[in-house]
Amino acid sequence: MTVNEVRSRYLEFFKSRGHAIIPSAPIVPENDPTTLFTSSGMQPLVPYLLGQPHPEGARLADSQLSFRAEDIEEVGDNRHTTFFEMLGNWSLGDYFKAEQLPWFFEFLTNKEAGLGLDPQNLYVTVFGGDAESKMEKDDESVGIWQTLFKEKGIEAPFKEMGTEAEAAEKGMADEQGKSARIFSYGAKKNWWSRSGVPAKMPPGEIGGPDSEVFYDFGLPHDGKFGRECHPNCDCGRFIEIGNSVFIQYLKQPDGSFKELPKKNVDFGGGLERLAAATRANPDVFLTDVFEEARRVLEARSGKRYGDDASATRSYRIILDHMRAASFMLATGVVPGNSEQPYVLRRLIRRSIREADKLGIKDAVLAEVAEGYGDAYAEAYPFVKANAAFIREQLEKEEAQFRKTLAQGLREFDKHVGRPTSHIEPAAAFELYTTYGFPLEMTAEMVAERGLTLDMDAVGKLMDEHQAKSRAGAAQKFAGGLADHQEQTIKYHTAHHLLLKALQKVLGPEVHQRGSNITSERMRMDFSFARKMTPEEIAEAERIVNEKIAEALPVTRTVMPKAEAEKLGAEHEFGASYPEQVSVYSVGPKGASEADPKFSEAFSIEFCGGPHVENTAELGEGGKQFKIAKEEASSAGVRRIRAVLQ
Repeated sequence: MTVNEVRSRYLEFFKSRGHAIIPSAPIVPENDPTTLFTSSGMQPLVPYLLGQPHPEGARLADSQLSFRAEDIEEVGDNRHTTFFEMLGNWSLGDYFKAEQLPWFFEFLTNKEAGLGLDPQNLYVTVFGGDAESKMEKDDESVGIWQTLFKEKGIEAPFKEMGTEAEAAEKGMADEQGKSARIFSYGAKKNWWSRSGVPAKMPPGEIGGPDSEVFYDFGLPHDGKFGRECHPNCDCGRFIEIGNSVFIQYLKQPDGSFKELPKKNVDFGGGLERLAAATRANPDVFLTDVFEEARRVLEARSGKRYGDDASATRSYRIILDHMRAASFMLATGVVPGNSEQPYVLRRLIRRSIREADKLGIKDAVLAEVAEGYGDAYAEAYPFVKANAAFIREQLEKEEAQFRKTLAQGLREFDKHVGRPTSHIEPAAAFELYTTYGFPLEMTAEMVAERGLTLDMDAVGKLMDEHQAKSRAGAAQKFAGGLADHQEQTIKYHTAHHLLLKALQKVLGPEVHQRGSNITSERMRMDFSFARKMTPEEIAEAERIVNEKIAEALPVTRTVMPKAEAEKLGAEHEFGASYPEQVSVYSVGPKGASEADPKFSEAFSIEFCGGPHVENTAELGEGGKQFKIAKEEASSAGVRRIRAVLQ
């Protein structure tokens, strides 16, 4: 089946069982400063699992866009991706094990309404108890699974596996020598709570056992993953395709557990893995959503996917990273040097290096990314709708980094060209500070060549460097600017235009509460109590672009602070100013340093500069001002991220 077919069948299956279908939350969480990305289907629903009533009711289902940055190093095999969709269904105090396990089993095996998988290929795991917390094993789930398999005419022997290390010694055969079908593991594998295993849960934390379903792809066992194969083995024979979590316990102050009066079900199933199971092929990169992007790489590299292990790994990294990058860019994230923008930049740079390994020396990433706009046009049309922006950002970033990559590789080869078993920390540091070569890429290349690098020593050099940079920046710059590059200066002027536009749209009570301006984007915090509506955002954008199109002069005037205050000039919240201040005014036409025409100016602000001379400079190259994101920053303060594109 295609990914779209699996998704639509799943949602329709649970809709017919009384579930409200809710939309995916954004891949970049709204109003959640604790995490960079939405990393699971459960994450946006935690408040409701903790007891808050959901407006759509007690039965919910969705397909959640997810990204796990910690999985970047795992990408390269046939099943790990950073970006994925997680199918989910939830019971908020409604149904429990007796309904959840049969429903999911039916969805997997039913040919008409589900996926039609052969139940002979399905194996399940359950919670085997936890001696430290005195939690008993989940016999109830074992009994349900044995009944379900029996109804299909399949024997389902049960086997206790203990830890992963113990499981690798025990194997899958039961006492009669038959292969077991239901396996119990310890708390590290089959228990869920936000704090981990039961013993680590604080009083008041909720949690419970889970039951995972694995698909057997029939591959031969690889002994490097343990003596014997079993469902949780990493050799690739078994792949987890779904996990039902039963949130039924509340941790007590004395360390014991009490049953919750309202028990919850939290199910998550990897969409791409389920689609791979319908094809009986464990390689998720052979599912249909990757086809167009894969063809681009084959055509440009002259190498067929799957023919060579090293090339196939490069394929997978590019395919995964460009899919993730496409969704991030479509959401408004642009490459940068911190938080989400940095993760995006790292994905792009890793992809460029892998393309280089495939022999692709010219720009290719934008072309690869186009395939995802088409693949997801039905479910997530916003990706294709932002195709031009995605292409522009990828082309710009690739052109910039290919120069860095070529120079960095030459310098790196100088250090490994002579007999050595390690790379000096100072060399890695120089590659970063002098040539802009990412430290994580240096570390990857060192590992590929079997060399060593003391990353702790590199970290100390970086800390010293950053401390000096911060001290220098504090002396040199003010007003939230990261540097005085041409694009940064343009964003500084756009910042002034946006603040005035917000005051016109939202009211004069709006004032700046912080800013951060780089060459890649501007960020403004402003006082306002609620989320802006789409219409208000559009109007603020329109006003800024109108003032850019009007080609208004930007004028600097030095005057007494009291006189500037009488003009109503905006100034930074909580800042103290000298008796003589610098004021920048935007417009009207004909204004000059000799005659600033303050009474007709669009905006007037205390500011140390620098700024463009005319707002028309912001629109050079046909660029438009765009608000990429509006979100909460803190109580009573909103945050806008905006770009010129």
